[in-house]
Amino acid sequence: MPGTPTFAASPGFLGLAPRAADRDAAFQVAGIPLDLGTTNRSGAREGPAAIRRASRMLVDGAHPEHWIDPRLQMDIADLGDFPIALGDLPSSLALIEAAAARCRHLVALGGEHLVTLPLLRALRRRLGAPLGLLHLDAHLDTWATNFGKPLAHGTVFFRAIEEGLVDPRRMVQIGIRSPVDRETWDWTQARGVTVVSGQRAQEIGPAGLATIACTVLGEAPCYLSFDIDALDPAFAPGTGTPEVGGLATWQAQGLLRRLEGLDFVGMDVVEVAPAYDVAEITALAAATVAWEYLALLGVRKPV
Repeated sequence: MPGTPTFAASPGFLGLAPRAADRDAAFQVAGIPLDLGTTNRSGAREGPAAIRRASRMLVDGAHPEHWIDPRLQMDIADLGDFPIALGDLPSSLALIEAAAARCRHLVALGGEHLVTLPLLRALRRRLGAPLGLLHLDAHLDTWATNFGKPLAHGTVFFRAIEEGLVDPRRMVQIGIRSPVDRETWDWTQARGVTVVSGQRAQEIGPAGLATIACTVLGEAPCYLSFDIDALDPAFAPGTGTPEVGGLATWQAQGLLRRLEGLDFVGMDVVEVAPAYDVAEITALAAATVAWEYLALLGVRKPV
């Protein structure tokens, strides 16, 4: 096999050389090293660097089903990390939103799940209408507050619904299985969100999950938000709020590979906390989620 061995690949995502100023690329990858709103184990600020390192495993060839090599056949730029305001959560969200607003199609590497909020704000302003949302997670993340705070990683989709960033009737949550108060559960259901529990996801499998996602999201623009704790801790121990009973990595891949009909306009993969990882398996899972997404869109769109 000619070329650069994986261990010597560039430190950018998929071995891409840094192109921090290249916002004209068809797809931009950016890290968001923020974890000021976590409620259990901190450390997701180190997630973007870990995901980039693990992504070196994905540079040796084409996707084995879509037959596209995103690194070589798509116009992708790794912009580096978005700026944040040290110790200041509202100001950090404003900086992230401003940076995201300048991107054509963003693949964001978190960071805690609250980073999704400014990304959705930027897209809502650009598109002028609420988005559909495919959300993989162990947690609803529709709490009105976390421990009395309105901005935290468990409040992101409460805020997104309340601000009209997403259409809850075009919102699918897959893998939900954490403890939850009945008030939050009922609020989410009353808004029309489709919630697929972790147990149900196991029962119907990737093909059934893809059918639900495509039916609910339809043909209008939508967004993918993948919290790595959607995966079982056996496959993703390196996260701040692990919950047993999650998806296996092959199930997540099987779902993502069946979503070609959806009009995705952006995505994030979040909550990788490498201090709790083992042999990079969590970081590699997150890198693979982003790689699967890019390969999916590379089949669908001219690049």
